[in-house]
Amino acid sequence: MVRGNKSGKNQLLVFISSFFISLLIGVFLLPSCVGPEDRSFIEKYLMPDTVMINGKIIQVDAEDSVAEAIAIRDGKIMAVGSNKMVKKLIGQNTQVIDLKGMTATPGFIDSHCHFSGTSMLYVLDLSYPAVQKIADVQQKIKAKIETMKPGEWVRGRGWDEGKLSELRYIYASDLDLVSPNNPVWITHTMGHYGTANSYALKLAKITKNIPDPPGGTIDRYPDGMPTGVLKESAQNLVGRLIPRFTLEQVEKGLIKIVEEFNKEGMTTVKDPGIGPEKWKAYQNVLAQGKLTVRVFILWETGKTIEDAKRLIDRVGPFTKPYITTGNDRLISGGIKLYLDGSGGARTAWLYKEWNKNYKEVDKGNYGYPVIDPKIFRKQVLMFHNAGLHMSVHAIGDRAIDWIIDSYALALKENSIHGLRHGIIHCNIPTGHAIEMMAEMQKTHDAGYPESQSTFMWWIGDTYAGNFGPERSLRLKPFKTYLDKNIIWGGGSDFSVTPLAARYGLWASIARKTLLGVYGSNPYGMDEAVDIHNALRSYTIWNARQLFMEDKIGSIEVGKYADIAVWNKDLYTIPTDEIKDLKCQLTLIGGKIVYKAPDTPVTISKGKVTVSQRGYIGSAPFMVFALLAIAIAAVVQIRRKVFKIA
Repeated sequence: MVRGNKSGKNQLLVFISSFFISLLIGVFLLPSCVGPEDRSFIEKYLMPDTVMINGKIIQVDAEDSVAEAIAIRDGKIMAVGSNKMVKKLIGQNTQVIDLKGMTATPGFIDSHCHFSGTSMLYVLDLSYPAVQKIADVQQKIKAKIETMKPGEWVRGRGWDEGKLSELRYIYASDLDLVSPNNPVWITHTMGHYGTANSYALKLAKITKNIPDPPGGTIDRYPDGMPTGVLKESAQNLVGRLIPRFTLEQVEKGLIKIVEEFNKEGMTTVKDPGIGPEKWKAYQNVLAQGKLTVRVFILWETGKTIEDAKRLIDRVGPFTKPYITTGNDRLISGGIKLYLDGSGGARTAWLYKEWNKNYKEVDKGNYGYPVIDPKIFRKQVLMFHNAGLHMSVHAIGDRAIDWIIDSYALALKENSIHGLRHGIIHCNIPTGHAIEMMAEMQKTHDAGYPESQSTFMWWIGDTYAGNFGPERSLRLKPFKTYLDKNIIWGGGSDFSVTPLAARYGLWASIARKTLLGVYGSNPYGMDEAVDIHNALRSYTIWNARQLFMEDKIGSIEVGKYADIAVWNKDLYTIPTDEIKDLKCQLTLIGGKIVYKAPDTPVTISKGKVTVSQRGYIGSAPFMVFALLAIAIAAVVQIRRKVFKIA
């Protein structure tokens, strides 16, 4: 369990500050003691801009405190406590949000989301439940082509063989029936493989005689002919021919996904693997005032030592989040690397052969690294020595071991503390990897899993069929992490799974698949956690992986007022109701960015809470009170929230 580390000195300072703030409020409330000048001073410098009252405030602080009300000023939390206390702070210009008994939490944070809505706007949606059989895919593609000219590309995304009644890949022969005159490329929901029709295969010159590219697979029939399914780097053979989205389209995609995040009470995201063009799009959207989500990005690197050198030279100087997170809205955070492939494509790097259809063995298939492991290890050392935070994609147990051992070698050579290197996905870590993560977090503040519990749900049927009975029970070992004092960050990997964090909370507890193809719980319940720890993984623990644990992730004095309001109490409702939570209100930096149309929550202006008669001429006393508030804020910022006990 992660607990706070309040020293006796800090507790004393908090007590003293609270005492004087309370004394100040008491004086202000005395009749006939405050004149117009003091009242104006108080409204301008002391009264909150916004209060939230009559709620259940789940703070996610070290003590897992629950309050009733919050006061906000200049985008940050100035007080958390009882309704009685916070109501005394209301001024005539204070915005009063009456929660009507609703539950508030910190805004949710996603530690791994491919943050773009371009697919929502410009790509054919082939996801469940709209698509449940191959005929549904064919119908959608046919309808799309009827609106297009011959030769124009058809792009789709979201299909998953584990959700199709046929329980098989979609092949070129399936697509050819409805697309004889247009090239088609449809990406799997996991993004690591897809299917091209014969028109597209011809354009890409993919024939029986073409070899598999390094780090990729061309799926073939027994006679060697391509089926149309391309995995990992083989996707680029077709992908390089498809017109890229314009900068304007990328910006519109960002605005779209920001809106979706706001609707789901999500206020911060870690976007992995971006390039200069998307960074430019982010800057443009920020300049337009439409980036109402905090974004921490990881830069994509290539597969050579030269690629790593160029990236360090280009982004290294302004990518040091442990020194500064800049404007706290758009942050150049670190580096994204890949080591292996996918659990759906059976390309992730394993010690034992992949399964298929749950109990069958995919003989000879152990997956593979998508980069030369020795070059990868050199890249890790280069980025580490440059003082750059990095997170690495790893699905398979062998890949996870290689990453954790690479981190260990880098730390042995250069014992930098606090870069917080991560392992993205970290699906089936070995006992060795788990022990190393526990030790690394303790000694070097590194080795953090950035995991997606929704894999067990949204792609869980495909996953169970490929990982098999034994490995499935090891997937996402959250309870073991707790037992070993390992913290992890929760995420969606959107658009691999739906983006809403409420699904991740539920999946961390329930560990159920979507359709139950191999039973509803092939992952077992031994590694399940409760809502308290699941919530931490999508709030304060994620904030740590963004180097922002002193600014976001919990509802505490001095932090940004990034807050989500929900229609139900996360701590008391049945588990299955968590995935159906409905966001009522979302604030980022104290500003409302989403309000549900039918919410009972009301918003109004405040009232004068101090007497308009008399005058005490007490500006020095008010300055002293401001100092007391400042002391409380400084103490909050300096608290070491994450000491593992």
